[in-house]
Amino acid sequence: EVQLVESGGGSVQSGGSLRISCVASGLDFSRIHMSWVRRPPGSGFEWISSISEDGGSTYYAESVKGRFTVSRDNAKNTLYLQMNSLKTEDTAEYFCATTNSRIWAGYHEERYNYWGQGTQVTVSS
Repeated sequence: EVQLVESGGGSVQSGGSLRISCVASGLDFSRIHMSWVRRPPGSGFEWISSISEDGGSTYYAESVKGRFTVSRDNAKNTLYLQMNSLKTEDTAEYFCATTNSRIWAGYHEERYNYWGQGTQVTVSS
């Protein structure tokens, strides 16, 4: 059974930092791309970052570039998102997601086969 379990969300003030994590099981984690996506309140899916299977390639949405850093530890089957200089508009539920392959999904929500349950990040002014 595939499981993606996020943790580390919480409430912070604008300008603060958080690191969220996603532990994967039931997948060949070290062989697949992983992504972070989010759903702001009252809004739809928003892709924010992806990372290649070996961590050598990373991609970011313009809205988070320079502030967020994606990384992974394949020995721990864990994906991370370090979020710095948080803004109120970063308030959202954050999910790790994957196509369970090396196919890039990016903005295409329908291409993701597996999602975590989400972790809430709330940024206050």
